[in-house]
Order: sequence, then C-alpha cells, then structure tokens
Amino acid sequence: MKLPPESCLLRIFIGESDKKDGMPLYEALVRDARARGLAGATVTRGFLGFGASSRIHTAKVLRLSEDLPVVVEIVDAEEKIQAFLPELDALIADGLVTMEKVRVIVYRHNGGTT
Repeated sequence: MKLPPESCLLRIFIGESDKKDGMPLYEALVRDARARGLAGATVTRGFLGFGASSRIHTAKVLRLSEDLPVVVEIVDAEEKIQAFLPELDALIADGLVTMEKVRVIVYRHNGGTT
C-alpha cells in the first residue's frame, strides 16, 4: 500500500473501559479501520488524564480507576480518513476526536519502498 507524503493523522481519545458490542472500543476502532483498508492504527494507553467530565483518570497504585485514557491514532490519505468519520461518529459516545495534516517520511514493510 502506498501512502501519500501529505496525509492525515486521526486521533481518538477514549476511555479504556469504553465498549462497543462487548468489545473494547479501541479494539473495535482498530478492527474497523483495518476492515476499511486504512494504512495503519496504533493504540496507546495513558497513565493520567482527564476529558470533558474533568474527572482525573490515573494508573496510581492506590487509586481504583481502571478507566485509563486511551488514544487511537490512524494515519492515511485525507479522503480515506474523511470516509471513516461517519462510522467513527456512530461508534463513539464519549471522547474527543482530532485530525491534523502530517507529512509521511517512511511507510514500508519488509524493507520495501515508501
């Protein structure tokens, strides 16, 4: 798959405990992105954060919060990201979604070309 140098980065900020049909939402998002043929997705788990509720979510040992922040990042051509947005809107009940332009320097598999 070729990725244009001028691409988009979609960032989805959700909670670790968010679910879609019994599956972790971050997993559902990655699976849907893959099924739609998007170039790639990465999930990162945060140690500390807060969102629209202003409630702090932390991984500190003495805290009981298991709903840590999770960020799903997806990179692809802008038109493919735009086509994914309606599905994304249907999946996410709470969270934050941002999109920004990025410059792809390298995107390859097994030593192939960009």
